[in-house]
Amino acid sequence: MLVIIGAAIAFFSVIVGYTAHGGHLAVLWQPYEYLIIFGAAIGGFLIANPKKIIQQVLATVPRIPGGAPYGRQHYMDLLALLYELLQRAQKDGLLSIEDDVDNPHESEIFQSYPRILNDHMAREFLCDYLRLMVQGNMNPFELENLMDVEIETHHKEASKPAAAVNKVADAMPGFGIIAALLGVVIALGSLDEDVMTIGSLVASALIGTFTGIFAGYAFVGPLGQAMEHRAQEQSKFLETIKLTLLAVLNGYKPVVAVEFGRKAMFEAERPTFFELEEHVKMQAARKAEG
Repeated sequence: MLVIIGAAIAFFSVIVGYTAHGGHLAVLWQPYEYLIIFGAAIGGFLIANPKKIIQQVLATVPRIPGGAPYGRQHYMDLLALLYELLQRAQKDGLLSIEDDVDNPHESEIFQSYPRILNDHMAREFLCDYLRLMVQGNMNPFELENLMDVEIETHHKEASKPAAAVNKVADAMPGFGIIAALLGVVIALGSLDEDVMTIGSLVASALIGTFTGIFAGYAFVGPLGQAMEHRAQEQSKFLETIKLTLLAVLNGYKPVVAVEFGRKAMFEAERPTFFELEEHVKMQAARKAEG
């Protein structure tokens, strides 16, 4: 929602400011300038990026208006899920959660936390490392290195669509200049016309420069930054899982291990100790009633 509000503010502020100074809106409608600028931008984007990056961009952009991928409730569900799994493993042994890890969609524990169950990235990361813990006595240092490699790889991959969009944003002013230059060429070819006609052609050409700069800095650039923030938040979610599991491997009880994960969160999403405790109790009460 904030993305839509921000885009509306940027657009209407410029348009209202322009008209308040006596500008005519009809002059801004230059479809051929837009064709040059946005057509060149799309073409350059397709040339510069492989198919998988293009697909990732197309898949990510529609999710941006929905806001951050993970809120406080996601983190509370994650920590409650981790606590429940690790508590059972401590009580009945690691083998007791093997079926939950191998078939999370059929697991009663995972089904209690649909936000995590439906998150392919987080679910697979969690299940993969729990499976390694179940299958053998993992060295915490080796497992930490493996987790770091996977999180870094994921972040690099998730950041590539944002980098591709940012490259387009950087090029937008240049495409605007191209459109403006072509418009100037047309204006120079009409020097035998009257002053009003030449002035109109020059004004149309300058709209190309305006459009390229405005679109690049007000829309495409911020969109790339929003995608980068999204990739960072996904990595932070995985880091929370990582620290919780490593704490267990280092001998801490589940209630303490979950605190390790809670401390890894950004402050805006981090629940308090008592909020998390109450959430865990509520989940336990629901299961008891069920």
